[in-house]
Amino acid sequence: MSTPADAEASELIDGQYRDRPGLRPVLDAVLAALPALGPVTVQARKTLVSLVTPRRTFAVIQPTTKTRVDLGLRLDDERPGGRLLAARDLGAATVRIALTGPQDVDDEVLDWLRRAYRENSAATTPAARRPARPQAAEIGTITVAIEATSLPGLTCPSADGGEHHGIHIALCVKKTTSPTALEVPGKRGVVIEPVPGDAATARWKATVTVRRDPEGSLDFSGPDVLGDRADRHLYLAWGTLPADGTMRLVRGSKLALGAIDPGLVEDALRPGRVLVARIRLTRTGTLKGPSITWSGEPVA
Repeated sequence: MSTPADAEASELIDGQYRDRPGLRPVLDAVLAALPALGPVTVQARKTLVSLVTPRRTFAVIQPTTKTRVDLGLRLDDERPGGRLLAARDLGAATVRIALTGPQDVDDEVLDWLRRAYRENSAATTPAARRPARPQAAEIGTITVAIEATSLPGLTCPSADGGEHHGIHIALCVKKTTSPTALEVPGKRGVVIEPVPGDAATARWKATVTVRRDPEGSLDFSGPDVLGDRADRHLYLAWGTLPADGTMRLVRGSKLALGAIDPGLVEDALRPGRVLVARIRLTRTGTLKGPSITWSGEPVA
């Protein structure tokens, strides 16, 4: 990571936070995440800091008010929704995330930051044409049973320092015939089977098609699977249910399919078996470590 080490750049950043020193840790938290992304140049300007890949700017950090820092992201295909807010007069950013403290730089924010970095890091010159990747062969379909505990409750903090009320959790899918399906304004796909956030437990089932490419790697597809080849996942949306029959997305939790032990997937492909994901919904972003365990089990 290349940082603004000269005196002029340091003076510019100091000036941005001189009358709001309590927000400086927000900037520091974002900058601390950059080494894991790849080569990043940090450029200080009068009112904001730009984060630049070897290709172009992918994010900006601006202390917009005395209580809020805006993390602007260049995500050309994303529309505002949930924590992604409309970005106006924020450099190259197309959307923004409001941050009021370093604790807001959580896994979900880091996931968006990584995505913005990837989408703005493509080579600027055409690469040598490579042979098309062979289509991964379908080897079967598995059922994923998601069993959730420790749901977040009916309220959660909002970006403006207030609270969202009436939180529900639902499975996000690309398409379905389920009568419980709800549209999510500003997002592709729908959500199904919403469960109140104060429920003791919740359970959803997803159908996943398993494929194997010629190199032996597994890939996943199907109407319940979201993400590109590098980020296949199931997604649990956290949101509110207004009276218009939609879900207003607030946050979300990812179940990364690429992180599953291939042996468990192979086991779930056997007749009479199911892949079970036991999760604790105490966090957003990609579920890891103690928040999620996978197991292959007989169909109940």
